[in-house]
Amino acid sequence: MQKVARLFVIASLVCVLAASFVVPGVAQAQDGSLLDEVLERGTLICGVNGQVPGFSFLDPDSGQMTGFDADFCRALAAAIFGEVTDDNLEFVQLTAQERFTALQTGSVDVLFRNTTWTLQRDGEFGIDFGPTTYYDGQGLMVKADLGVTSIDELNNVSICSLTGTTTELNITEAMDIRGLTYELVPFEQSSETISAFEEGRCDVLTSDQSQLAGLRSNASDPGSMVVLPEVISKEPLGPAYLAGDERWGDVVNWTVYAVMTAEEFGISQGNVDDFIGSEDPRIQRFLGTGDAASGSLIGLDNDFAVNVIRAVGNYGEIYERNVGIDTPLGLDRFGGLGLNLLWTDGGLIYPPAWR
Repeated sequence: MQKVARLFVIASLVCVLAASFVVPGVAQAQDGSLLDEVLERGTLICGVNGQVPGFSFLDPDSGQMTGFDADFCRALAAAIFGEVTDDNLEFVQLTAQERFTALQTGSVDVLFRNTTWTLQRDGEFGIDFGPTTYYDGQGLMVKADLGVTSIDELNNVSICSLTGTTTELNITEAMDIRGLTYELVPFEQSSETISAFEEGRCDVLTSDQSQLAGLRSNASDPGSMVVLPEVISKEPLGPAYLAGDERWGDVVNWTVYAVMTAEEFGISQGNVDDFIGSEDPRIQRFLGTGDAASGSLIGLDNDFAVNVIRAVGNYGEIYERNVGIDTPLGLDRFGGLGLNLLWTDGGLIYPPAWR
Protein backbone atom coordinates (compact mmCIF):
# COMPACT_ATOMS: atom_id res chain seq x y z
CA MET A 1 0.00 0.00 0.00
CA GLN A 2 1.41 3.37 -0.92
CA LYS A 3 1.89 5.58 2.10
CA VAL A 4 -0.14 8.73 2.63
CA ALA A 5 1.02 11.21 5.28
CA ARG A 6 -0.36 14.41 6.68
CA LEU A 7 1.69 17.58 6.84
CA PHE A 8 2.29 17.48 10.58
CA VAL A 9 4.31 14.26 10.30
CA ILE A 10 6.27 15.14 7.18
CA ALA A 11 9.25 16.66 8.96
CA SER A 12 10.03 13.47 10.87
CA LEU A 13 9.49 11.34 7.77
CA VAL A 14 11.93 13.41 5.75
CA CYS A 15 14.60 13.00 8.43
CA VAL A 16 14.16 9.23 8.36
CA LEU A 17 14.01 8.97 4.59
CA ALA A 18 17.10 11.11 4.11
CA ALA A 19 19.15 8.32 5.62
CA SER A 20 17.85 5.77 3.11
CA PHE A 21 20.14 3.98 0.68
CA VAL A 22 20.79 5.08 -2.88
CA VAL A 23 18.79 3.03 -5.34
CA PRO A 24 21.19 1.03 -7.52
CA GLY A 25 21.13 1.29 -11.29
CA VAL A 26 19.66 4.79 -11.40
CA ALA A 27 21.43 7.67 -13.09
CA GLN A 28 22.91 10.09 -10.54
CA ALA A 29 22.74 13.88 -10.67
CA GLN A 30 25.98 15.71 -9.90
CA ASP A 31 24.91 19.30 -9.29
CA GLY A 32 23.42 19.36 -5.79
CA SER A 33 19.89 19.39 -7.16
CA LEU A 34 16.86 18.10 -5.28
CA LEU A 35 17.21 15.18 -7.67
CA ASP A 36 20.29 14.10 -5.70
CA GLU A 37 18.36 14.24 -2.46
CA VAL A 38 15.41 12.28 -3.82
CA LEU A 39 17.71 9.61 -5.23
CA GLU A 40 19.61 9.32 -1.94
CA ARG A 41 16.39 9.21 0.07
CA GLY A 42 14.96 6.58 -2.23
CA THR A 43 11.48 8.08 -2.07
CA LEU A 44 9.65 10.81 -3.99
CA ILE A 45 7.33 12.82 -1.74
CA CYS A 46 4.45 14.10 -3.85
CA GLY A 47 1.88 16.60 -2.59
CA VAL A 48 -1.71 15.98 -3.72
CA ASN A 49 -5.22 17.01 -2.76
CA GLY A 50 -6.50 13.53 -1.97
CA GLN A 51 -10.16 14.56 -1.82
CA VAL A 52 -11.11 15.09 -5.44
CA PRO A 53 -12.33 11.94 -7.23
CA GLY A 54 -10.75 11.57 -10.64
CA PHE A 55 -7.76 13.77 -9.81
CA SER A 56 -6.43 12.58 -6.48
CA PHE A 57 -8.59 10.59 -4.13
CA LEU A 58 -7.68 8.14 -1.40
CA ASP A 59 -9.72 5.04 -2.14
CA PRO A 60 -11.07 3.86 1.23
CA ASP A 61 -11.29 0.24 0.09
CA SER A 62 -7.83 -0.25 -1.41
CA GLY A 63 -5.95 2.45 0.48
CA GLN A 64 -4.50 3.56 -2.86
CA MET A 65 -4.26 7.14 -4.05
CA THR A 66 -6.07 7.24 -7.38
CA GLY A 67 -6.57 9.85 -10.08
CA PHE A 68 -5.08 12.00 -12.82
CA ASP A 69 -2.72 13.96 -10.55
CA ALA A 70 -1.75 10.83 -8.65
CA ASP A 71 -0.72 9.18 -11.92
CA PHE A 72 1.60 12.09 -12.70
CA CYS A 73 3.23 11.49 -9.31
CA ARG A 74 3.71 7.88 -10.36
CA ALA A 75 5.13 8.98 -13.71
CA LEU A 76 7.74 11.11 -11.94
CA ALA A 77 8.69 8.28 -9.56
CA ALA A 78 9.11 5.94 -12.54
CA ALA A 79 11.26 8.50 -14.35
CA ILE A 80 13.58 8.82 -11.35
CA PHE A 81 13.72 5.26 -10.02
CA GLY A 82 12.86 3.17 -13.10
CA GLU A 83 9.65 1.82 -11.58
CA VAL A 84 6.99 2.64 -9.01
CA THR A 85 6.93 0.65 -5.77
CA ASP A 86 5.26 0.90 -2.41
CA ASP A 87 8.51 2.30 -1.02
CA ASN A 88 9.67 4.87 -3.58
CA LEU A 89 6.56 7.05 -3.77
CA GLU A 90 4.82 8.75 -0.88
CA PHE A 91 1.65 10.78 -1.30
CA VAL A 92 1.02 13.66 1.09
CA GLN A 93 -2.49 15.09 1.28
CA LEU A 94 -2.46 18.88 1.50
CA THR A 95 -5.14 21.50 1.83
CA ALA A 96 -5.06 24.59 -0.37
CA GLN A 97 -3.71 26.53 2.61
CA GLU A 98 -0.93 24.01 3.30
CA ARG A 99 0.33 23.26 -0.20
CA PHE A 100 2.72 26.17 -0.85
CA THR A 101 4.14 26.12 2.68
CA ALA A 102 4.85 22.42 2.21
CA LEU A 103 6.87 23.22 -0.92
CA GLN A 104 8.66 26.18 0.63
CA THR A 105 9.73 24.19 3.68
CA GLY A 106 10.86 21.20 1.63
CA SER A 107 8.22 18.95 3.18
CA VAL A 108 7.22 17.77 -0.29
CA ASP A 109 9.32 17.57 -3.45
CA VAL A 110 6.62 18.54 -5.93
CA LEU A 111 2.93 19.38 -6.09
CA PHE A 112 0.56 17.64 -8.46
CA ARG A 113 -2.45 19.12 -6.76
CA ASN A 114 -4.97 20.91 -9.03
CA THR A 115 -2.91 24.10 -8.64
CA THR A 116 -3.42 27.07 -10.95
CA TRP A 117 -0.41 28.81 -12.49
CA THR A 118 -0.67 32.54 -11.71
CA LEU A 119 1.60 35.57 -11.82
CA GLN A 120 1.55 36.12 -8.07
CA ARG A 121 2.38 32.54 -7.24
CA ASP A 122 5.16 32.47 -9.82
CA GLY A 123 6.58 35.84 -8.78
CA GLU A 124 6.13 35.96 -5.00
CA PHE A 125 5.93 32.43 -3.63
CA GLY A 126 9.40 31.22 -4.64
CA ILE A 127 8.02 28.43 -6.79
CA ASP A 128 8.02 27.54 -10.47
CA PHE A 129 5.32 25.83 -12.50
CA GLY A 130 5.79 22.97 -14.91
CA PRO A 131 3.79 22.22 -18.06
CA THR A 132 0.03 22.55 -17.85
CA THR A 133 -1.39 19.05 -17.50
CA TYR A 134 -5.05 20.08 -17.50
CA TYR A 135 -6.60 23.22 -19.00
CA ASP A 136 -9.55 24.13 -16.84
CA GLY A 137 -11.87 27.00 -15.92
CA GLN A 138 -13.90 27.91 -12.86
CA GLY A 139 -17.56 27.06 -12.85
CA LEU A 140 -20.59 27.12 -10.58
CA MET A 141 -22.81 24.25 -9.47
CA VAL A 142 -26.35 24.63 -8.15
CA LYS A 143 -29.18 22.34 -7.14
CA ALA A 144 -31.52 21.69 -10.04
CA ASP A 145 -34.52 22.72 -7.96
CA LEU A 146 -33.04 26.21 -7.54
CA GLY A 147 -34.32 26.79 -11.06
CA VAL A 148 -31.49 29.00 -12.35
CA THR A 149 -29.62 28.63 -15.64
CA SER A 150 -27.04 31.41 -15.45
CA ILE A 151 -24.76 33.18 -13.00
CA ASP A 152 -26.72 36.36 -13.75
CA GLU A 153 -29.67 34.88 -11.83
CA LEU A 154 -27.64 34.26 -8.69
CA ASN A 155 -28.63 37.20 -6.53
CA ASN A 156 -28.84 37.00 -2.72
CA VAL A 157 -27.17 33.61 -2.64
CA SER A 158 -24.59 31.90 -0.44
CA ILE A 159 -21.57 30.40 -2.19
CA CYS A 160 -19.34 27.62 -0.88
CA SER A 161 -15.69 27.91 -1.92
CA LEU A 162 -12.20 26.87 -0.87
CA THR A 163 -10.30 29.44 1.12
CA GLY A 164 -6.81 30.50 0.04
CA THR A 165 -7.45 29.77 -3.64
CA THR A 166 -7.97 31.63 -6.90
CA THR A 167 -11.55 30.35 -6.61
CA GLU A 168 -12.37 32.92 -3.94
CA LEU A 169 -10.84 35.79 -5.91
CA ASN A 170 -12.53 34.82 -9.18
CA ILE A 171 -16.02 34.39 -7.78
CA THR A 172 -15.75 37.66 -5.84
CA GLU A 173 -14.81 39.54 -9.02
CA ALA A 174 -17.46 37.80 -11.12
CA MET A 175 -20.27 38.61 -8.67
CA ASP A 176 -19.11 42.17 -7.99
CA ILE A 177 -18.82 42.96 -11.70
CA ARG A 178 -22.45 41.89 -12.13
CA GLY A 179 -23.62 43.84 -9.09
CA LEU A 180 -24.97 40.70 -7.41
CA THR A 181 -25.42 40.26 -3.67
CA TYR A 182 -23.83 37.15 -2.16
CA GLU A 183 -22.22 35.62 0.88
CA LEU A 184 -19.05 33.53 0.67
CA VAL A 185 -18.97 30.42 2.85
CA PRO A 186 -15.28 29.41 2.99
CA PHE A 187 -13.89 25.93 3.71
CA GLU A 188 -10.40 24.46 3.77
CA GLN A 189 -11.25 21.03 2.35
CA SER A 190 -12.98 20.03 -0.87
CA SER A 191 -14.91 17.38 1.03
CA GLU A 192 -16.31 20.10 3.31
CA THR A 193 -17.57 22.18 0.39
CA ILE A 194 -19.55 19.35 -1.19
CA SER A 195 -20.96 18.25 2.19
CA ALA A 196 -22.11 21.79 2.95
CA PHE A 197 -23.63 22.10 -0.52
CA GLU A 198 -25.50 18.80 -0.21
CA GLU A 199 -26.78 19.79 3.24
CA GLY A 200 -28.14 23.10 1.92
CA ARG A 201 -25.72 25.30 3.86
CA CYS A 202 -24.99 27.17 0.62
CA ASP A 203 -26.90 27.72 -2.61
CA VAL A 204 -23.91 27.51 -4.94
CA LEU A 205 -20.65 25.55 -5.01
CA THR A 206 -17.87 27.09 -7.07
CA SER A 207 -14.56 25.54 -8.09
CA ASP A 208 -12.67 24.44 -11.20
CA GLN A 209 -15.08 22.63 -13.50
CA SER A 210 -13.00 19.46 -13.28
CA GLN A 211 -13.22 19.56 -9.50
CA LEU A 212 -16.96 20.15 -9.63
CA ALA A 213 -17.28 17.07 -11.84
CA GLY A 214 -15.23 15.03 -9.39
CA LEU A 215 -17.16 16.17 -6.33
CA ARG A 216 -20.48 15.70 -8.10
CA SER A 217 -19.54 12.16 -9.13
CA ASN A 218 -19.07 11.18 -5.50
CA ALA A 219 -22.19 12.93 -4.17
CA SER A 220 -25.17 11.04 -2.82
CA ASP A 221 -27.47 12.37 -5.58
CA PRO A 222 -25.42 13.65 -8.55
CA GLY A 223 -28.55 14.04 -10.66
CA SER A 224 -29.85 16.78 -8.38
CA MET A 225 -26.85 19.01 -9.22
CA VAL A 226 -26.36 21.17 -12.29
CA VAL A 227 -23.17 22.91 -13.46
CA LEU A 228 -24.03 26.27 -15.01
CA PRO A 229 -22.70 26.97 -18.52
CA GLU A 230 -20.50 29.97 -17.68
CA VAL A 231 -16.75 29.59 -17.26
CA ILE A 232 -15.54 32.59 -15.25
CA SER A 233 -11.75 32.13 -15.35
CA LYS A 234 -8.73 30.44 -16.89
CA GLU A 235 -7.28 27.70 -14.69
CA PRO A 236 -4.13 26.11 -16.16
CA LEU A 237 -3.37 23.27 -13.74
CA GLY A 238 -0.02 21.55 -13.46
CA PRO A 239 2.97 20.69 -11.27
CA ALA A 240 4.69 23.18 -9.00
CA TYR A 241 8.14 22.99 -7.41
CA LEU A 242 10.65 25.25 -5.69
CA ALA A 243 12.28 27.87 -7.89
CA GLY A 244 16.03 27.97 -8.43
CA ASP A 245 16.65 24.29 -9.13
CA GLU A 246 16.93 23.99 -12.89
CA ARG A 247 17.82 20.30 -12.89
CA TRP A 248 14.83 19.32 -10.78
CA GLY A 249 12.58 21.46 -12.94
CA ASP A 250 13.87 19.69 -16.04
CA VAL A 251 13.11 16.29 -14.51
CA VAL A 252 9.53 17.26 -13.63
CA ASN A 253 8.88 19.02 -16.93
CA TRP A 254 10.26 16.35 -19.24
CA THR A 255 8.41 13.63 -17.35
CA VAL A 256 5.18 15.45 -18.21
CA TYR A 257 6.33 15.95 -21.79
CA ALA A 258 7.15 12.24 -22.01
CA VAL A 259 3.53 11.15 -21.59
CA MET A 260 2.40 13.78 -24.09
CA THR A 261 5.03 12.80 -26.64
CA ALA A 262 4.15 9.14 -26.20
CA GLU A 263 0.59 9.88 -27.29
CA GLU A 264 1.89 11.79 -30.32
CA PHE A 265 3.83 8.70 -31.38
CA GLY A 266 0.99 6.30 -30.61
CA ILE A 267 3.03 4.63 -27.88
CA SER A 268 0.95 3.24 -25.03
CA GLN A 269 1.38 1.21 -21.88
CA GLY A 270 0.36 -1.87 -23.81
CA ASN A 271 2.62 -1.50 -26.84
CA VAL A 272 5.71 0.35 -25.59
CA ASP A 273 7.85 -2.79 -25.69
CA ASP A 274 6.97 -3.26 -29.36
CA PHE A 275 8.49 0.15 -30.13
CA ILE A 276 11.82 -0.49 -28.40
CA GLY A 277 13.27 -2.17 -31.48
CA SER A 278 12.07 0.57 -33.84
CA GLU A 279 14.51 1.82 -36.46
CA ASP A 280 12.77 5.20 -36.60
CA PRO A 281 15.36 7.69 -35.25
CA ARG A 282 12.62 9.79 -33.66
CA ILE A 283 11.38 6.79 -31.66
CA GLN A 284 14.94 5.81 -30.77
CA ARG A 285 15.65 9.30 -29.39
CA PHE A 286 12.44 9.34 -27.43
CA LEU A 287 12.79 5.88 -25.91
CA GLY A 288 16.52 6.24 -25.35
CA THR A 289 17.43 3.27 -27.50
CA GLY A 290 19.53 5.10 -30.08
CA ASP A 291 23.02 6.56 -29.84
CA ALA A 292 21.88 10.09 -28.97
CA ALA A 293 21.81 11.10 -25.30
CA SER A 294 18.34 11.61 -23.86
CA GLY A 295 17.57 11.25 -20.17
CA SER A 296 21.24 11.53 -19.24
CA LEU A 297 21.09 15.18 -20.26
CA ILE A 298 18.88 15.88 -17.24
CA GLY A 299 20.31 13.35 -14.77
CA LEU A 300 18.06 10.40 -15.59
CA ASP A 301 18.55 7.12 -17.40
CA ASN A 302 18.37 7.49 -21.17
CA ASP A 303 15.32 5.22 -21.33
CA PHE A 304 13.36 7.01 -18.58
CA ALA A 305 10.46 7.60 -20.99
CA VAL A 306 10.06 3.82 -21.36
CA ASN A 307 9.77 3.48 -17.59
CA VAL A 308 7.22 6.29 -17.40
CA ILE A 309 5.03 4.76 -20.12
CA ARG A 310 5.22 1.31 -18.56
CA ALA A 311 4.08 2.78 -15.26
CA VAL A 312 1.19 5.03 -16.33
CA GLY A 313 0.79 5.01 -20.11
CA ASN A 314 0.53 8.08 -22.34
CA TYR A 315 -1.37 11.31 -21.69
CA GLY A 316 -4.55 10.08 -23.36
CA GLU A 317 -4.52 6.91 -21.26
CA ILE A 318 -4.06 8.90 -18.04
CA TYR A 319 -6.92 11.21 -19.03
CA GLU A 320 -9.42 8.56 -20.12
CA ARG A 321 -8.64 6.22 -17.22
CA ASN A 322 -9.26 8.85 -14.56
CA VAL A 323 -11.58 11.59 -15.83
CA GLY A 324 -12.70 10.59 -19.33
CA ILE A 325 -16.10 10.03 -20.83
CA ASP A 326 -16.37 6.45 -19.49
CA THR A 327 -15.61 7.45 -15.88
CA PRO A 328 -18.04 8.83 -13.30
CA LEU A 329 -16.69 12.33 -14.09
CA GLY A 330 -17.56 11.96 -17.78
CA LEU A 331 -15.24 14.74 -18.98
CA ASP A 332 -15.37 14.39 -22.76
CA ARG A 333 -11.90 15.20 -24.03
CA PHE A 334 -13.26 15.82 -27.51
CA GLY A 335 -16.23 17.89 -26.37
CA GLY A 336 -16.48 21.61 -25.70
CA LEU A 337 -13.36 23.52 -26.68
CA GLY A 338 -11.22 20.37 -26.63
CA LEU A 339 -8.38 22.19 -24.87
CA ASN A 340 -6.91 18.98 -23.44
CA LEU A 341 -6.50 17.33 -26.82
CA LEU A 342 -3.13 17.00 -28.52
CA TRP A 343 -2.23 19.96 -30.69
CA THR A 344 -2.54 17.68 -33.71
CA ASP A 345 -6.25 17.33 -32.84
CA GLY A 346 -6.76 21.05 -32.27
CA GLY A 347 -5.98 21.12 -28.55
CA LEU A 348 -3.31 22.75 -26.40
CA ILE A 349 -1.30 19.66 -25.42
CA TYR A 350 1.93 20.54 -27.25
CA PRO A 351 5.23 19.08 -25.95
CA PRO A 352 8.58 20.50 -27.12
CA ALA A 353 10.73 18.65 -29.64
CA TRP A 354 12.40 15.52 -28.27
CA ARG A 355 15.86 15.96 -29.76
